[in-house]
Amino acid sequence: MGALAQSEIEKYKGVYVYAQQVDNEISGISYELLGKAKDLAKDLDAEVTAVLIGSGVKDLADNLAEYGADKVIVVDDPELKDYRTEPYTHALASVINEYKPEIMLVGATAIGRDLGPRVSARVATGLTADCTVLEIGDFPLVPLPNQEQKHKQLLMTRPAFGGNTIATIACPDNRPQMATVRPGVMQKIDPIKGAKAEVIEYNPGFTPDNKYVEILEVVKAVSNAVDIMDAKILVSGGRGVGSPENFKLLEDLADAIGGTVSCSRAVVDSGWKPKELQVGQTGKTVRPNVYFAIGISGAIQHVAGMEESDFIVAINKDEDAPIFDVADYGIVGDLNKIVPLLTQGIKDAIANK
Repeated sequence: MGALAQSEIEKYKGVYVYAQQVDNEISGISYELLGKAKDLAKDLDAEVTAVLIGSGVKDLADNLAEYGADKVIVVDDPELKDYRTEPYTHALASVINEYKPEIMLVGATAIGRDLGPRVSARVATGLTADCTVLEIGDFPLVPLPNQEQKHKQLLMTRPAFGGNTIATIACPDNRPQMATVRPGVMQKIDPIKGAKAEVIEYNPGFTPDNKYVEILEVVKAVSNAVDIMDAKILVSGGRGVGSPENFKLLEDLADAIGGTVSCSRAVVDSGWKPKELQVGQTGKTVRPNVYFAIGISGAIQHVAGMEESDFIVAINKDEDAPIFDVADYGIVGDLNKIVPLLTQGIKDAIANK
């Protein structure tokens, strides 16, 4: 991948967001990315453009306008009815080559993790995955001898080396600057009621070939699990809970306080709870009003998924557990004794209201 000449780089303008839709419904990550795109565009004095790909999706453009899109590029074709790697890659790569965005943001969903790397390879640029912070600044961050410091670059920050350090990455010599961002990390704006975006219809043409998979059947699993990303109160358990049966203590507490049970990766790996309840770097990023961390040591990978909670209460028998470093309140002791007392105390307080 060769560097672009400065004159070529200057042709790339605007902050673009891949507006993921499934079954003609915009995914929440699209609104979150538009919120961040507005911040970045403000620093670059640029416009925010959403790229909407699908079949019969034009009517969704106003939803994107309400959450911050100045323009919506719609690629609409029967070949795009369901997500398939090749036609969607062709669609987004064609939009990038035609309209030349300076920044391209993609959600790190199952679809985005498949689409983003393929598009970046096709348009010959870099991609920083699973970003937790995006900002405009200088690169290198500190001026270095004999190296030009470039301004107004997209600085993409993400955990590295298994979450044990943080890396800030830039793509100064190629365009677009591409990043994927996990759901729940960025904040969507309050909707601007009645907002309208300029809608641009663009179709690069689709000729099915042997790279186009054929979808024989779509089987949808019905899940009764509550989405922990929407919960205001989470009661989260780790390996220290001891057994799947012991999670009954956490469920009782959650019931008493109107919360939802979640867990750490160790609990999922042990088969005690399903993956959709996992909080952390390889699970979901959550921002509840209150987060109970019970029997959770506080590895950096877990903390990355819950440190933005408004109020964190930790219960652990190890007084040196890292979770206490991020907790607002910490209780050192046996959770088997503490959690039932806490549950009863909450029930009593509610009863005596």
